[in-house]
Amino acid sequence: MIVGAFRSTLLVALAMLMVSVAAPARAQMSGPGMPGPGGMPGPGMPGGGALPGVGPQFAPPGGGVSIGGRPLESAPIRGDNTDEAPLAAPGVGNLAVPPLKLPPITGYAAPQKHEQLAVPSGEITLSAKLTDGTGEIARGLVWRVFADKPQPDGKLPLIASAQGGTSIFQLEPGNYLIHAAFGRAGATKRITVGREPLHEDLVLDAGGLKLDAVLSGGVRIPPNKLKFSIYEAQVDSHGERALIIPNVSPNTVVRLNAGTYHVVSTYGAVNAVIRADIRVEAGKLTEATVEHRAAQLTMKLVREEGGEAIADTSWSILTDSGDIVRESVGAFASMVLAEGDYTAIAKNRDHIYQRAFTVVAGHNQDVEVLAQESSEVDNGVDPLD
Repeated sequence: MIVGAFRSTLLVALAMLMVSVAAPARAQMSGPGMPGPGGMPGPGMPGGGALPGVGPQFAPPGGGVSIGGRPLESAPIRGDNTDEAPLAAPGVGNLAVPPLKLPPITGYAAPQKHEQLAVPSGEITLSAKLTDGTGEIARGLVWRVFADKPQPDGKLPLIASAQGGTSIFQLEPGNYLIHAAFGRAGATKRITVGREPLHEDLVLDAGGLKLDAVLSGGVRIPPNKLKFSIYEAQVDSHGERALIIPNVSPNTVVRLNAGTYHVVSTYGAVNAVIRADIRVEAGKLTEATVEHRAAQLTMKLVREEGGEAIADTSWSILTDSGDIVRESVGAFASMVLAEGDYTAIAKNRDHIYQRAFTVVAGHNQDVEVLAQESSEVDNGVDPLD
């Protein structure tokens, strides 16, 4: 009996010892619905363990997710955590960043939904078109935003500006004047900016003008000897036109508001000038070519036909009515003259020589003045006096 009781007591003690040894081992086990080590939640419990489809890169030390140096919390999230969360780079505008796709979360209560962040107050998008029927201008625009009230000097303060195509501005709520310039074409509009996003589309009613000139028979004119000036078509009270653009090179596209313009084409630097009124249509490129009736001439004073030009010669070119159109000094006098009759006066030392000549359109030529008695002005009379 004593031996049996001792054995029973020993078995009970051994069983209790096994229970106390096995208990810590069970506390280290974790699984769905079970606590993790140290009392931390395990997978499938709120805040616990790795979730399906979410790798360790989503859980850096310190909390929060950093993508490209910006925490994920700073990016607006639409709806619940299964929506796409576009990342916006501050100060860069519409930067294309691949959206972040968050995986669905199961096994515990979803976090509280975040409301969509409000659009920054005063955001305005500006775009411009040539006409109502054309698309937005993608480049070449200059945007200027002015305050609607002038300063003491009478000028409107410039608030912001941008170049390119469609542009976005962040402005304080209020009234502004916006101006879009496209070359020499432009449009102005008064706007009111509030806290809601705004899109303004300006119609410039503009077109393009490309100018060129040729000689009679379609002979090309060297571009470096040709220039154009564009004026307003209307004259003022003094009979003059306002100059819009000077010294336009040939085959250059000039952007202008639709309308009629007065174009002056100058070949050379003397009197070969052609004027024309040209109409620019909105949304179209107008190409205009004028014809010059002129020629390139080179004057030289020689002792005999085909001889060497005499240096230190002063030149004066007169029209058939006696008006001086050109003066120069040198062995050679090169110039472009409109077709017509002229007289060349050459002075060398104490002698004055002259010769009449005719300019034929498109016929370039050398004009020789003979330093002989037959060409000399009698009795030393200066024909320019």
